[in-house]
Amino acid sequence: MSEPYSFADPRLADLDGFRVTIDPAKQRADVILDRPPLNVISMAARDQLRLVFEALDEDERVRIVVLSGTGEHFSSGGNIKGFMEASPEHVSKLAWNIAAPARCSKPVIAANRGYTFGVGFEISLACDFRIVSETCRYALPEQKLGQIPGSGGSARLQKIVGVTRTKDIVMRSKRIPGKTAVEWGIATECVADGELESTVDALVDELLAFSPLAQRTAKKMLNDTDDAFLTTAIEIEGLNYSRLRQSEDFKEGVEAFHEKRKANFTGR
Repeated sequence: MSEPYSFADPRLADLDGFRVTIDPAKQRADVILDRPPLNVISMAARDQLRLVFEALDEDERVRIVVLSGTGEHFSSGGNIKGFMEASPEHVSKLAWNIAAPARCSKPVIAANRGYTFGVGFEISLACDFRIVSETCRYALPEQKLGQIPGSGGSARLQKIVGVTRTKDIVMRSKRIPGKTAVEWGIATECVADGELESTVDALVDELLAFSPLAQRTAKKMLNDTDDAFLTTAIEIEGLNYSRLRQSEDFKEGVEAFHEKRKANFTGR
């Protein structure tokens, strides 16, 4: 059963517009945007979200993190007034805070439905998997405010879909339906709205069956080589492969394969 997550950091004593739960039996933590109806993400929440992902990364009870929103919409984006009130120094940290899911060594799944705009889209792009419902609409609408994305959205998007489609999305503040997001490689899977939670649950169960050590290694390797030369990426892959060959999980995986049984991975 899920229960409220208790943080030791006093800065997380009063979460601003979101909540965090943990199910130790399932080794799962949920970060839930909870400011309905649009789940607007405040400037303070951005700071706290970074601290939350860092804390969950250190928690040995947690294997998988799921990021979702309450109600019909994941998030309509950030608090516009907050941008005008924030100092330049604070604004300069926006991208670092929103990149916290990518820096987390554990798999992070974004469950997106309805409006997933602005920083809501950007933090989803920093996750490893994006499961969307048919109601999902991705957008970076900053051009309508005389601005550009400021939390890594255009940069991450360009890596995924290329400059032509990124210009179409960013420069026209274009909304991308969930099905199109899958076709373009932005989202992992698109399902009926009523199947979003069960699909995410199934993905969590699937990921839990793998070696946590191999998962962490794969995530870091793929992130680190995303902008590397091919020869460098192959070299890094080989080094990580060699390291994992020495692990107890690899030995267990090989033995389980030959014995035709389910592997019991321990993360060592």
